[in-house]
Amino acid sequence: MKNDRGFSLLELLIVVAIILIIATIAIPSLLRSRQAAQESSAVAQIRTINIAEVTYLSSNQGNYGDIASLIAQGLLDTRFAPPGIVSGYVYTLTASGADYTVTAMPTSPNSGRYAYFSAPDAVIRYSTSATGCGGPGGACFPGNQSGAPVS
Repeated sequence: MKNDRGFSLLELLIVVAIILIIATIAIPSLLRSRQAAQESSAVAQIRTINIAEVTYLSSNQGNYGDIASLIAQGLLDTRFAPPGIVSGYVYTLTASGADYTVTAMPTSPNSGRYAYFSAPDAVIRYSTSATGCGGPGGACFPGNQSGAPVS
């Protein structure tokens, strides 16, 4: 007589339950890691834009440039062209003569917890304020742009 034995239904259910428990533990950690990486990328991209603005300023009679001007002179990558979404953040740059403001807003709540901005002083600031929000992903930054510097 032939004795073919396989896995019982109970054994298979136990294995599936163990896999689900491990996935439940691992997925939130993975999402937090991804969010932290995108936030770090946003700060690095704003630093890149600040450097591009200083370079542009030195060769354009003391005026800062908008994103299109910086791209045209080869100081920024074309990824920043509108809509300007890079690594889960939307980048906008408002330039007027001797002043500019660059902002990075998360595209969704999973993209980042903070909105970042910088001005000609090249200090990158962030906001954790939950009031007066209206940006993508529910992100905010202060109306007076007096957020704490990123350290």
